[in-house]
Amino acid sequence: MYIVENKGGGIALILVAILCGGSFSPAMLVMERRGRLPQHIYLDYSIANFLVAVLIAVTVGQIGESKAGMPNFFAQLNQIEDNWPSVLIAMTGGLALSLGNMICQYAWAFVGLSLANIIVCCMTVVLGTTVNYFLDGRINRAEILFPGVVCFVVAVVLGAAVHSSNTKDKEDKLSMLGGDVSAKRTNRDIEINRDITDEGMACPNSAAPRNGDDDGSSQGKPGTAEFIAQVEKRRTIKAAGSSTFLGLAIVLFAGFCFFIFSPAFNIATNDQFHVLKKGVPHLVVYTAFFYFYMSGFLLAICVNIWLLYRPVAGVPASTIGAYLRDWNGRHWGILSGLLCGICNASQFMGGQAAGFATADAVQASPLVCAFWDILLFGEYRRSSRKTYILLACMLIMFVIAIAVLLTSAGHRKNA
Repeated sequence: MYIVENKGGGIALILVAILCGGSFSPAMLVMERRGRLPQHIYLDYSIANFLVAVLIAVTVGQIGESKAGMPNFFAQLNQIEDNWPSVLIAMTGGLALSLGNMICQYAWAFVGLSLANIIVCCMTVVLGTTVNYFLDGRINRAEILFPGVVCFVVAVVLGAAVHSSNTKDKEDKLSMLGGDVSAKRTNRDIEINRDITDEGMACPNSAAPRNGDDDGSSQGKPGTAEFIAQVEKRRTIKAAGSSTFLGLAIVLFAGFCFFIFSPAFNIATNDQFHVLKKGVPHLVVYTAFFYFYMSGFLLAICVNIWLLYRPVAGVPASTIGAYLRDWNGRHWGILSGLLCGICNASQFMGGQAAGFATADAVQASPLVCAFWDILLFGEYRRSSRKTYILLACMLIMFVIAIAVLLTSAGHRKNA
């Protein structure tokens, strides 16, 4: 098998994970905002996600001869009678990640893509990084690592301020729908950039009309009150007007799930608590990754099939047959699953080489996510100057946090 053993390679993989991690959630959200059922989206996502784990395990995890203490993927699958405690830990991490992702899919509609990701990533970094630092035997440079965590916290505070300011902007815009929009201005002096039309943007009406009720002829420009109202009307998860506390509670629970998965994978591959008998090889990254995603896949399939018939959050009911016939936007769900699978594989491979605490820098994915948020969904367009300033400060802090965390990278001697 191929194992990344140097710090430079580990950091490169972590950067790949940041890019893919910030891209998979917008790929899921784009079709939900166009009216595709979230159950259908997540089933596509889960299948593609698991296929990535299988493909990586049977290729990279099987290349060449087994190394001392590190058997190839198929050889280690036959050792289940000896390494089952580590297998269960890896599967626990997979269940936590899958549950967190499913919860987040609904949380995005309640509190917005950017804020949901920021809160979740903050909890993962603050809690997960601290736990991973001690699990890894303090191989990371603490004097650099924890200031990086502080930078994440600052970025999260700024992210909350961005969300609050942007929400107020949207409320001001929607309050003008009943009157002459062109003649009124809000008390926040919202600045409208009339030279930005973005006709090719993924607007809420750019997908094929559903049930023939929308031909796209009255498409609102990104950032306008009409655009915001069209998004809420077309999307399948009806969260407009819902309690903010409910949305935050959902996000916090998702954050707790995400906090668990990385330390669980760390323990599964490095056996810090000595749950394996003496002489039994630790799970290699690829074997742990396979079990990790297998448990998450099974949970996602069961839960989403149940949600087809017992939907929540105002989502219409569906059937397995309807899912199999629904090819509208299926490629987005598959793309999302592929990106997430590559993200986690890169994070775990990089963490095994440079330390899982440093690999938690992948939670800076909101930096990438905010870019797609603006490009795909027109978020923050025609917002106030205050929102733009806060957004810029938040993104800068995330860049600083990534740089500091990557600088703290160590080297696992037994990688």
